[in-house]
Amino acid sequence: MPTLLHLDASARRQSFSREAGDAVAAAWRASHPGGTYLHRDLARTPVPQIDEAWTELCDHVLEHGITDPARYREAVRTPGQAAAWAVVEPLLGELLSADAVLIATPMYNYSVPASLKAWIDQVTFPRMSLAGRRFVVAYARGGAYGPGAPRHPYDHQERYLRDFFAGHFAVPEEAMTFLGTELVNSLLDPALAGRRGAHEASRAAALEAARKTGETL
Repeated sequence: MPTLLHLDASARRQSFSREAGDAVAAAWRASHPGGTYLHRDLARTPVPQIDEAWTELCDHVLEHGITDPARYREAVRTPGQAAAWAVVEPLLGELLSADAVLIATPMYNYSVPASLKAWIDQVTFPRMSLAGRRFVVAYARGGAYGPGAPRHPYDHQERYLRDFFAGHFAVPEEAMTFLGTELVNSLLDPALAGRRGAHEASRAAALEAARKTGETL
Protein backbone atom coordinates (compact mmCIF):
# COMPACT_ATOMS: atom_id res chain seq x y z
CA MET A 1 0.00 0.00 0.00
CA PRO A 2 1.18 3.56 -0.67
CA THR A 3 2.86 5.80 1.88
CA LEU A 4 2.48 9.57 2.22
CA LEU A 5 5.05 11.64 4.11
CA HIS A 6 3.54 14.94 5.25
CA LEU A 7 5.85 17.71 6.49
CA ASP A 8 4.67 20.93 8.14
CA ALA A 9 7.04 23.90 8.40
CA SER A 10 4.93 26.85 9.51
CA ALA A 11 5.69 28.42 12.87
CA ARG A 12 1.94 29.12 13.22
CA ARG A 13 -0.39 26.44 14.54
CA GLN A 14 -3.23 27.93 12.49
CA SER A 15 -1.75 28.75 9.10
CA PHE A 16 -2.80 28.77 5.48
CA SER A 17 -0.02 26.42 4.45
CA ARG A 18 -1.11 23.94 7.12
CA GLU A 19 -4.72 24.34 5.99
CA ALA A 20 -3.88 23.49 2.38
CA GLY A 21 -1.53 20.68 3.37
CA ASP A 22 -4.15 19.18 5.68
CA ALA A 23 -6.67 19.27 2.84
CA VAL A 24 -4.29 17.31 0.59
CA ALA A 25 -3.60 14.80 3.37
CA ALA A 26 -7.28 14.35 4.25
CA ALA A 27 -8.21 13.67 0.62
CA TRP A 28 -5.28 11.27 0.22
CA ARG A 29 -6.21 9.35 3.36
CA ALA A 30 -9.83 9.07 2.24
CA SER A 31 -8.69 7.73 -1.14
CA HIS A 32 -6.12 5.34 0.38
CA PRO A 33 -7.76 3.85 3.51
CA GLY A 34 -5.09 1.15 3.70
CA GLY A 35 -2.18 3.49 3.10
CA THR A 36 0.50 4.59 5.56
CA TYR A 37 0.39 8.23 6.62
CA LEU A 38 3.53 9.73 8.18
CA HIS A 39 3.42 13.25 9.62
CA ARG A 40 6.35 15.30 10.88
CA ASP A 41 5.95 18.82 12.21
CA LEU A 42 9.28 20.51 11.61
CA ALA A 43 8.27 23.65 13.51
CA ARG A 44 7.12 21.95 16.70
CA THR A 45 9.85 19.31 16.67
CA PRO A 46 12.77 21.00 14.89
CA VAL A 47 15.40 18.99 13.07
CA PRO A 48 18.94 19.94 14.17
CA GLN A 49 21.21 21.82 11.81
CA ILE A 50 23.85 19.67 10.15
CA ASP A 51 27.24 19.68 11.89
CA GLU A 52 30.80 18.85 10.93
CA ALA A 53 30.26 15.13 11.51
CA TRP A 54 27.43 15.21 8.97
CA THR A 55 29.76 16.79 6.41
CA GLU A 56 32.20 13.93 7.04
CA LEU A 57 29.46 11.40 6.24
CA CYS A 58 28.65 13.32 3.08
CA ASP A 59 32.31 13.50 2.04
CA HIS A 60 32.76 9.75 2.54
CA VAL A 61 29.69 8.96 0.44
CA LEU A 62 30.95 11.22 -2.34
CA GLU A 63 34.57 10.02 -2.22
CA HIS A 64 33.59 6.34 -2.36
CA GLY A 65 30.91 6.73 -5.00
CA ILE A 66 28.12 5.45 -2.75
CA THR A 67 24.77 6.20 -4.39
CA ASP A 68 22.60 3.55 -2.71
CA PRO A 69 21.06 5.04 0.46
CA ALA A 70 21.09 1.56 2.02
CA ARG A 71 24.89 1.87 2.10
CA TYR A 72 25.14 5.34 3.63
CA ARG A 73 25.75 3.86 7.06
CA GLU A 74 29.11 2.60 5.82
CA ALA A 75 30.32 6.20 6.20
CA VAL A 76 30.02 6.03 10.00
CA ARG A 77 33.50 5.57 11.49
CA THR A 78 33.64 7.77 14.62
CA PRO A 79 31.38 8.44 17.63
CA GLY A 80 30.62 11.91 16.27
CA GLN A 81 29.58 10.47 12.94
CA ALA A 82 27.44 7.88 14.72
CA ALA A 83 25.64 10.70 16.52
CA ALA A 84 25.10 12.53 13.23
CA TRP A 85 23.79 9.35 11.61
CA ALA A 86 21.36 8.84 14.49
CA VAL A 87 19.72 12.11 13.45
CA VAL A 88 19.75 11.31 9.73
CA GLU A 89 18.58 7.71 9.82
CA PRO A 90 14.93 8.14 10.92
CA LEU A 91 14.42 11.19 8.70
CA LEU A 92 15.91 9.46 5.68
CA GLY A 93 13.97 6.28 6.41
CA GLU A 94 10.67 8.19 6.32
CA LEU A 95 11.60 9.90 3.07
CA LEU A 96 12.71 6.74 1.30
CA SER A 97 9.62 4.84 2.43
CA ALA A 98 7.28 7.42 0.92
CA ASP A 99 5.64 7.14 -2.48
CA ALA A 100 4.59 10.78 -2.18
CA VAL A 101 6.00 13.68 -0.17
CA LEU A 102 3.71 16.54 0.88
CA ILE A 103 5.45 19.70 2.09
CA ALA A 104 3.29 22.41 3.67
CA THR A 105 5.39 25.54 3.94
CA PRO A 106 5.01 29.31 4.24
CA MET A 107 7.26 31.81 2.54
CA TYR A 108 9.52 33.52 5.05
CA ASN A 109 11.67 36.36 3.78
CA TYR A 110 11.26 35.30 0.13
CA SER A 111 12.25 31.67 0.77
CA VAL A 112 11.45 28.58 2.86
CA PRO A 113 11.64 28.47 6.68
CA ALA A 114 14.89 27.42 8.32
CA SER A 115 13.03 24.43 9.78
CA LEU A 116 12.39 23.03 6.31
CA LYS A 117 15.89 23.82 5.08
CA ALA A 118 17.35 21.96 8.09
CA TRP A 119 15.33 18.86 7.14
CA ILE A 120 16.44 19.11 3.51
CA ASP A 121 20.09 19.37 4.55
CA GLN A 122 19.85 16.33 6.84
CA VAL A 123 18.31 13.99 4.25
CA THR A 124 20.26 15.05 1.16
CA PHE A 125 23.40 13.26 -0.01
CA PRO A 126 25.46 13.42 -3.23
CA ARG A 127 23.92 12.02 -6.42
CA MET A 128 20.81 10.94 -4.56
CA SER A 129 17.81 10.15 -6.76
CA LEU A 130 14.20 10.18 -5.61
CA ALA A 131 12.80 9.69 -9.09
CA GLY A 132 9.53 7.76 -9.05
CA ARG A 133 8.10 9.72 -6.12
CA ARG A 134 5.54 12.51 -6.27
CA PHE A 135 6.19 15.82 -4.53
CA VAL A 136 3.41 18.20 -3.52
CA VAL A 137 4.06 21.63 -2.04
CA ALA A 138 1.20 23.42 -0.31
CA TYR A 139 2.43 26.96 0.26
CA ALA A 140 1.29 30.28 1.66
CA ARG A 141 2.80 33.73 1.32
CA GLY A 142 1.99 37.23 2.43
CA GLY A 143 1.98 38.87 -0.98
CA ALA A 144 1.50 37.91 -4.61
CA TYR A 145 4.51 36.22 -6.19
CA GLY A 146 3.03 34.34 -9.13
CA PRO A 147 4.02 34.82 -12.79
CA GLY A 148 3.32 38.37 -13.91
CA ALA A 149 3.26 39.81 -10.38
CA PRO A 150 5.76 42.61 -9.65
CA ARG A 151 7.34 40.50 -6.91
CA HIS A 152 7.64 37.34 -8.99
CA PRO A 153 11.44 37.79 -9.36
CA TYR A 154 11.71 37.60 -5.57
CA ASP A 155 10.09 34.18 -5.30
CA HIS A 156 12.81 31.94 -3.89
CA GLN A 157 10.28 29.59 -2.30
CA GLU A 158 8.65 27.74 -5.19
CA ARG A 159 11.59 28.36 -7.50
CA TYR A 160 14.07 26.99 -4.97
CA LEU A 161 12.03 23.85 -4.30
CA ARG A 162 11.41 23.16 -8.00
CA ASP A 163 15.10 23.57 -8.79
CA PHE A 164 16.12 21.45 -5.82
CA PHE A 165 13.75 18.57 -6.55
CA ALA A 166 14.82 18.48 -10.18
CA GLY A 167 18.50 19.29 -9.80
CA HIS A 168 19.36 17.17 -6.81
CA PHE A 169 16.66 14.52 -6.46
CA ALA A 170 16.14 13.96 -10.23
CA VAL A 171 12.40 14.48 -9.86
CA PRO A 172 10.80 15.42 -13.20
CA GLU A 173 8.55 18.46 -13.49
CA GLU A 174 5.48 16.31 -14.08
CA ALA A 175 5.97 14.65 -10.68
CA MET A 176 5.73 18.02 -8.85
CA THR A 177 2.57 19.84 -7.82
CA PHE A 178 2.52 23.32 -6.31
CA LEU A 179 -0.63 24.88 -4.87
CA GLY A 180 -1.09 27.67 -2.40
CA THR A 181 -2.66 30.75 -0.91
CA GLU A 182 -1.34 34.20 -1.70
CA LEU A 183 -1.88 37.69 -0.26
CA VAL A 184 -2.28 36.46 3.31
CA ASN A 185 -1.01 39.81 4.58
CA SER A 186 -4.10 41.49 3.15
CA LEU A 187 -5.87 40.34 6.32
CA LEU A 188 -3.55 42.51 8.44
CA ASP A 189 -1.80 45.13 6.33
CA PRO A 190 -3.96 48.22 5.62
CA ALA A 191 -1.96 48.80 2.44
CA LEU A 192 -3.18 45.45 1.10
CA ALA A 193 -6.77 45.66 2.34
CA GLY A 194 -8.00 46.12 -1.22
CA ARG A 195 -6.56 42.73 -2.16
CA ARG A 196 -8.58 40.69 0.34
CA GLY A 197 -10.93 39.51 -2.38
CA ALA A 198 -7.96 38.22 -4.37
CA HIS A 199 -6.68 36.48 -1.24
CA GLU A 200 -10.00 34.74 -0.64
CA ALA A 201 -10.13 33.63 -4.28
CA SER A 202 -6.57 32.31 -4.01
CA ARG A 203 -7.42 30.44 -0.81
CA ALA A 204 -10.53 28.84 -2.32
CA ALA A 205 -8.61 27.79 -5.42
CA ALA A 206 -5.82 26.34 -3.28
CA LEU A 207 -8.22 24.25 -1.20
CA GLU A 208 -9.98 22.94 -4.30
CA ALA A 209 -6.64 22.05 -5.88
CA ALA A 210 -5.56 20.43 -2.61
CA ARG A 211 -8.60 18.15 -2.51
CA LYS A 212 -8.19 17.13 -6.14
CA THR A 213 -4.47 16.55 -5.70
CA GLY A 214 -4.96 14.40 -2.62
CA GLU A 215 -7.55 12.25 -4.39
CA THR A 216 -5.25 11.54 -7.33
CA LEU A 217 -1.89 11.43 -5.57
